[in-house]
Amino acid sequence: MIGFIIAGLVIGALARLIKPGKQNLGLLATLLLGLAGSVIGGVIASLLGTGNIFELNFLGFIVAVIAAVLLIGTAEALAGRRRVTR
Repeated sequence: MIGFIIAGLVIGALARLIKPGKQNLGLLATLLLGLAGSVIGGVIASLLGTGNIFELNFLGFIVAVIAAVLLIGTAEALAGRRRVTR
């Protein structure tokens, strides 16, 4: 469980580094988006037959970072939309 949380933080941090611009996300949001990205990456890697969802492998890690970048972009878009409508 602790390894899953650390992996989520690492994946979330890498996704924030890859995503251009300043993200207005805190540590908790980074952790949650990283965890979501790691679950998505694990599921996709599992479906491709490179391991199971709880196993850290190269393909799962790459897909997890890409998924986290997309999730961060989505979170930014939703947060920006909320600020505009207020």
